[in-house]
Amino acid sequence: MKKDLEFVLQQQKEIMLLAGTGALLEWDRETYMPKQGIMNRAEQAAIVSRLVHEKVVSEKFYGALKRLVKPRTLRKLSAMHQFIVKRAFKDVRKARKLPPEFVAEMARTTALANHAWVEAKQKNRFRLFAPHLKKIVELKRRQAKLIGLEGHPYNSLLDGFEEGMTVEKLRKTFSYLKAELLKLLEEIKQSKKFREQGKKLFRKKFPVEKQKKLCRLAYGLILPAAESRLDVSAHPFTTTIGRHDVRITTRYHEENPFFSLSATVHESGHALYELQLPKQFEHTFIFDAPSLGVHESQSLFWENMVLMNEGFWDYFYQRFCKEVREELKGLSRKEVLEKLNEVKPSFIRVDADEVTYPLHVILRFELELGLIEGKIKVNDLPKLWNRKMKQYLGITPGKDSEGVLQDTHWSIGHIGYFPTYALGAIYAVQLYKRLLKEMPSARKQIANGNFEPVKGWLHKKVHCHGRKFTAEEIIWKATGKNLDSEGFVSYLREKYSKIYGLK
Repeated sequence: MKKDLEFVLQQQKEIMLLAGTGALLEWDRETYMPKQGIMNRAEQAAIVSRLVHEKVVSEKFYGALKRLVKPRTLRKLSAMHQFIVKRAFKDVRKARKLPPEFVAEMARTTALANHAWVEAKQKNRFRLFAPHLKKIVELKRRQAKLIGLEGHPYNSLLDGFEEGMTVEKLRKTFSYLKAELLKLLEEIKQSKKFREQGKKLFRKKFPVEKQKKLCRLAYGLILPAAESRLDVSAHPFTTTIGRHDVRITTRYHEENPFFSLSATVHESGHALYELQLPKQFEHTFIFDAPSLGVHESQSLFWENMVLMNEGFWDYFYQRFCKEVREELKGLSRKEVLEKLNEVKPSFIRVDADEVTYPLHVILRFELELGLIEGKIKVNDLPKLWNRKMKQYLGITPGKDSEGVLQDTHWSIGHIGYFPTYALGAIYAVQLYKRLLKEMPSARKQIANGNFEPVKGWLHKKVHCHGRKFTAEEIIWKATGKNLDSEGFVSYLREKYSKIYGLK
């Protein structure tokens, strides 16, 4: 038993260290890698992915875990080691369904696809990316068959991001959200305030260097500089290289500094989660979030509940104006808050407001289902995307870079990821409501620039568990409720009825 446990712990450590190496290669590819380095990087990524997978699915590792999970042996382990062994056994059983050559092929394909996506987005040519996406869809269909969960084939892909979630559950939740949010959006559109909004807040372009200063200020409120980095990429993301090395990126628009500021705060929420995971489980499969929905709840908590909150701007307003005095002469704190909380259908998901954001997610979910079912062809995606945008948001992208090409997810094989964004938005609201109930002084603390109590609360309620429990269990323990889509809609209706003067 002792030798098996020692081997299982060492094997997980090597796997996690290799995975961090792979993450570093991906981060470099997205940030600083020379353009001509892509072919070599694709091969490097494939080798690292293969090595990780081979270690995960090795007979020796699986054999040791099988012996350790036997009830008689498991009972002899400490509580911590029981968690580690049970989690590893479950992950390994699932991973063994994917052959190493399949994993390597997926890594190679997505490395090339991501590079093609960047070029396609820059040149606004979907056809440059389409052949790569076709191959990814084929691979994902194969993956769904190999994993073979019950029900819809998409369940096998979704489970990799949101364990336990199914198409059947999502359809019910998303059907309710779509109906209620379209109704709320229409009411907002009919309001006098909506018709009058839209005046240009910025009098001239906003220099990127000034935006960088603002983003660094916000980033510094949430993350320790000694354990993190802030860089630039085509699509904002967070990646973890190791326990004390988490990196985020943002992007800049000269027309509006709120895009980069929101992205920075959003990714900082992800990074804080990574940095506050339970250190006793470092180098094990528990040293992670239980699902991407829970992970997304942390980024949206900071973006929607903190950045867009009046208390934050009580603290940040003067610092903001100091950097933008020339561009925003006479800007009031009220105007900043109104602009941040403005509901306005937009082409870009990451720039969307709280009301329309889930509709962006539902659109992508519906298209992904069609791709996996074989009912939608890759070449038809731009047309179908634009049609759904018109149907849900009343706007049509003028170019694919603002439509079907805007997200990096499909290029890196993350079909099944998008639903977690909507789930995260719901979880974030649940957590915020609970925070205010348990810590009534939270708004005041934020207004005073003291973010430590909120960080501590999130650590205690969410971060400290890692993957010891499921997403449902963690949310229930933290909020006393399961996924609460009705509470989410109620929150949005109450908030935006006040802002837009709805009945």
